[in-house]
Amino acid sequence: MNFLAHIYLSGNNDLIKIGNFMADGIRGKDFESYPLEIQKGILLHREIDTYTDAHPIFRQSTKKLHEKYHHYAGVIVDVFYDHFLAKNWKNYSEEKLEEFVEHFYQSLHDNNTMLSKRTKEIMPYMIKHNWLVSYQTVEGINRILTQMDYRTKNESKMRFATNELSEFYIEFENEFTNFFEELRIYVNQKIIAL
Repeated sequence: MNFLAHIYLSGNNDLIKIGNFMADGIRGKDFESYPLEIQKGILLHREIDTYTDAHPIFRQSTKKLHEKYHHYAGVIVDVFYDHFLAKNWKNYSEEKLEEFVEHFYQSLHDNNTMLSKRTKEIMPYMIKHNWLVSYQTVEGINRILTQMDYRTKNESKMRFATNELSEFYIEFENEFTNFFEELRIYVNQKIIAL
């Protein structure tokens, strides 16, 4: 799962959302230096990633990409799945996507002192280009994948992955829908346990 799904799956707690959002840049036990609710978000992020990477439906999606993108296939599917969440947002929330995203951006500003260095660095670009809302379109996904490809010095070839998204669009969307229902149930149980 990519940014939008992690934030969405965090429930209504802004600090859990922030922790879940910035977790990728926090290694090992470094999370213990953050406030408790942010710690919960970081741990939830790790649970979601572990569950996702091992799930047979997610693996089915990545198989379509392995030959061309190798170990980047999972990263690409994470972004594809965020596309389907954004595109079908009304099926998952009564709040408009734009309002949900604006509220999240505001909570980042309001809690700036708690953010990791990496989060503070990417936040202006994310907000300026409205990454989370841009996930709704294939063009937006292409921009995100191109930026990610640039960060890997174009070794990943991710900028070309929307070709496969278009080719297998219905399959990817069905896989996302089935997987996400199972993931939501799993995460609801994990949030209670945290």
